[in-house]
Amino acid sequence: MGESVYFYIEFETNVYKMSFLIGEYECKLDTKGRMVLPAALKRQLPDVEREGLVINRGFEKHLVIYTREEWNAITARLAQLNQYVEKNRMFIRNFTRGATELSLDAAGRVLLPKGLLDYSGITGEVVLACQVNKIEVWSKDGYEEFMNGDLGEDFSALAEQVMGGFDLGGLANG
Repeated sequence: MGESVYFYIEFETNVYKMSFLIGEYECKLDTKGRMVLPAALKRQLPDVEREGLVINRGFEKHLVIYTREEWNAITARLAQLNQYVEKNRMFIRNFTRGATELSLDAAGRVLLPKGLLDYSGITGEVVLACQVNKIEVWSKDGYEEFMNGDLGEDFSALAEQVMGGFDLGGLANG
């Protein structure tokens, strides 16, 4: 239990080792905006103490934590966008706005930047929701509201739209 699953993906001439993150964790921010990474999550991030993490705004009112390796892969793709196209510049500017390096202190805590906490409305109780290659950081209330929102019983239809065309090689559940 708590072991990482690794996949090797070849992209052009490079091979990247990807660890897919799992779990949903509740934790608390202290008054200074620090949060202890849960031990079960930290075990899935063996390089975090050496390489650090990157936190950024999410598309909804939440934050996203990436491993340094994942962030580098994302920004490498952003660097390939044509900078002479206004929409590309706008996307890059907005996507990277507020991106900040995180590192663990001696107590295993990370300090979440005040500007990002203000953007997301996160105070007190926090949910860390692993989403394959990233960790979403939500206020507990915001997460529950979002997850219990409009999707409801339409999750089955969404799954069909998003995953229905994939050949999962007999791995499909349902």
